[in-house]
Order: sequence, then C-alpha cells, then structure tokens
Amino acid sequence: MKLTTRGRYAVTAMLDLALHFDNEPVTLVDIAERQGISLSYLEQLFAKLRKQGLVESIRGPGGGYRLASSPEDIAVADVIVAVDENMDTTKCGGTANCHNKQRCLTHDLWADLSQLIYQFLRGVSLAQLVARQGVQEVARRQGQTLQKTVTIEELLHSSASGQHAS
Repeated sequence: MKLTTRGRYAVTAMLDLALHFDNEPVTLVDIAERQGISLSYLEQLFAKLRKQGLVESIRGPGGGYRLASSPEDIAVADVIVAVDENMDTTKCGGTANCHNKQRCLTHDLWADLSQLIYQFLRGVSLAQLVARQGVQEVARRQGQTLQKTVTIEELLHSSASGQHAS
C-alpha cells in the first residue's frame, strides 16, 4: 500500500479542521495557505468528504467548513476511505488473481497486512492526533488557533508591557 497525495492531503485538511473544531468555520483558502495544498485540489477532496458526511459547509459571510461530528468520532480510516483511497497492499487489489489469474503464494500475507493497516487507522481519531505534542507545535508555528487558557500572569505581563511602551 502506498498512501497517495489524495489520502495524505485529506487527513491533513481534516486535522486542520479538527484544530478549529470549537471555533468559526474554516475556509479552504485558509487550509490551502497553512498546509501548502492547492485550493482546487482541496475543493475536490471536500466534495468527497462532504458527500460522505465527514464535513459540513456553511455558506455566506463567515462561512467555510467544519467537521460534521466531534474529532473523537472521526477515524483516520474514515477520511482515507471517503476520498476513495485504497488501503489494499495486495498486488491484485484483493481479487486473488495475482498469479496467472489465481491466488499467489503471498496473497494472504498482503491481505492480512491490508487488514492491519485499516484496523490501525480505524483506531486513530482526529482528536488523538490533535492531542499529540508534535501536532500542537506545528499548529502553533502555522498560527492556528489552539485552545489556550490565558493566565492572570500573562494578562498582567501584557498590560505591564503595554504601559512601558508608551
């Protein structure tokens, strides 16, 4: 199995939405800028994601996209399958006609691997990815909104800094 750009970009875009789950809808332009993905490519992906019920679109001023359900409820496998990504590692695409139109010696091995990959990705939610330290560091670098509680010390420091600047 080789995960194509389509699957990678779909997961990346959905993770971007998950980072903004409790905020305003996110435009595809914003995702394209932050993630370095072509806007037209995102439009194609989001048509499929919306059709599968993973995202919803909000029209009008302040519109954009948001996850259709909680990040805890969306598995990475759901995203990959929604954009027609193939998680099959067999040479024959699972049809068991790999060698002279019959099952090859290693068919069952690759079929088992395909199942393990699917189960692994099915067990990873967008929320689990959002919670990872590395994801949060990248999101901060990209200027994405993360749930941050401002402490009283930070407020006092910022107001004291502002007084000295004038």
